[in-house]
Amino acid sequence: MPRLIFDIETVGEDWNGLDETSQHTLTRWIKKEFAEDGDDYQRALDDIKNGLGFSPLTGEVVAIGILDPDKDQGVVYYQAPGENAKETKDGNVTLKPMGEKEMLEAFWQGAQKYTEFIGYNSRAFDAPFLAIRSAIHGIRPTRNLLEGRYPYQQRDCRHVDLQDELTFYGATNRKSGLHLYARAFGIKSPKADGTSGDDVARLFREKKFLDIATYNVGDLVATAELYKRWEKFVKM
Repeated sequence: MPRLIFDIETVGEDWNGLDETSQHTLTRWIKKEFAEDGDDYQRALDDIKNGLGFSPLTGEVVAIGILDPDKDQGVVYYQAPGENAKETKDGNVTLKPMGEKEMLEAFWQGAQKYTEFIGYNSRAFDAPFLAIRSAIHGIRPTRNLLEGRYPYQQRDCRHVDLQDELTFYGATNRKSGLHLYARAFGIKSPKADGTSGDDVARLFREKKFLDIATYNVGDLVATAELYKRWEKFVKM
């Protein structure tokens, strides 16, 4: 069964660039909860502004990483607007600059060759984000990564979300990020070099596009290693 590790990085729109109606829609609940001149309101507003990249309606994909764990080869497609960026390599992963639409087209074209997709929190975040951003660009996915949460519901392809698997589909109450699982299993965390997903928006503003791509490579490698541990010691 051809397998593919996948992971995305996203950033949100500039808050000041949003139209007044959109700003009102996003903030109306906090206006009901808090006084607008209070600290609680400001903290909630900052959370909204900083969280725009978590929604495909107010954010976009700036990197898509894929890794074939059997061939030990991968690609990270990443945005580098305004830069004359060239294709480079990070170990066995090729880093290719291109726009969001081109990234999505390349991802879905390559996805046709695979029947199992592996990610971390990919059912709740990566897969739906890719689906909506693709639709916005008029691109139809070639694989149904959201067909069903459980394996017996999945016919088009198998989607292994390691967060689902390692929490036994909600049997455990607490969900942990990839970093803590990597730490527990002795895997190098993508955050080990000082960058986290929270830094992606800042790096994008600072035009450190290659740093984002490199961080995505770390996510792919850590996810691949965690998948190996799950498959060998946890999967039934």
